[in-house]
Amino acid sequence: MTCSSIFYAQGKTDYQVVAVGFYNLENLFDTSDDPLINDEEFLPDGERAWNNEKYQEKLGNMAYVISKMGTDLSPQGVSVLGVSEIENKKVLEDLVAHPILKEKDFGIIHYDSPDKRGIDVALLYQKGHFTPEESDHHPVYIYKGEERKFTRDILYVRGKLAGDDISFMVNHWPSRSGGEARSAPFRKAAAKKVKAIQDSIETIRPNSKLIIMGDLNDDPTSESVKSVLKAKKNVSEVKPSGLFNPMEEFYTKGIGSNAWSDSWSLFDQVIVSEALLDKKQEGLFYYQAQIFNKKFLTQKSGQYKGYPFRTFAGGSYKGGYSDHFPVFVYLLKSL
Repeated sequence: MTCSSIFYAQGKTDYQVVAVGFYNLENLFDTSDDPLINDEEFLPDGERAWNNEKYQEKLGNMAYVISKMGTDLSPQGVSVLGVSEIENKKVLEDLVAHPILKEKDFGIIHYDSPDKRGIDVALLYQKGHFTPEESDHHPVYIYKGEERKFTRDILYVRGKLAGDDISFMVNHWPSRSGGEARSAPFRKAAAKKVKAIQDSIETIRPNSKLIIMGDLNDDPTSESVKSVLKAKKNVSEVKPSGLFNPMEEFYTKGIGSNAWSDSWSLFDQVIVSEALLDKKQEGLFYYQAQIFNKKFLTQKSGQYKGYPFRTFAGGSYKGGYSDHFPVFVYLLKSL
């Protein structure tokens, strides 16, 4: 695990630096037909002519981004990474086996979700940094009338990170298809499920260290996050067992992780529990949040100049990365 000497708390002290992040991989599909899901557009004879050459380029792009995340303070990069928009476990096995990432020895925690497109969430972790002890997946029940709409499960993982017991929830909440207002109840349902899981964790293990991450398809100021999760913008407002959302500060400054119609959103968020806020504790504590929006991840020209440089745009293949910027937080531990 990486140790860095950084200026903090009015002095130069040695800290163990741990990076934890999230990345929407934007349709990381393989090229094989899975008859159980709707993957037709990502086949060689499909709408996107998704062949092995494009798949390998996509894997290389994703691997490169992941290898760079968090390296400013933690040279070994992200210890734990939540991901979304992946087709199956195989694409993750191909990803972590890529030469760029292979030496990091990433483990994978993945469950199939009932999402109609077949996309899932998962957790990647460097085996030398994090030791998982339990995991589960929690379905989100949402309905349009009496018909259930299937979406991504919420992934729960608990284990030891830098000697600390810490839990993670990886999310990809229902999209805004049909309009923000009409779809808002679906995301509130997902938020209520997250809150229920958090409450259960707190009942079993009071003052638990918890990180909630994901593509929420809502901003930090949306009702699902502010009213249901009750995530606060300021540390001073966070009560025991409450949540702090460092992403809200970025959002109020107009900084986002994804763009649409000349407007920035910050759907990709990392939210931490109150137990991670005490900077005088012996264990891990929250230090800083980042939106990983390096220049190489940004569209350089054309209609989408300044947007995330994505794999497809306007129906044509661009060979970029994702339509979302990754996000991450640094945790510190005094040595």
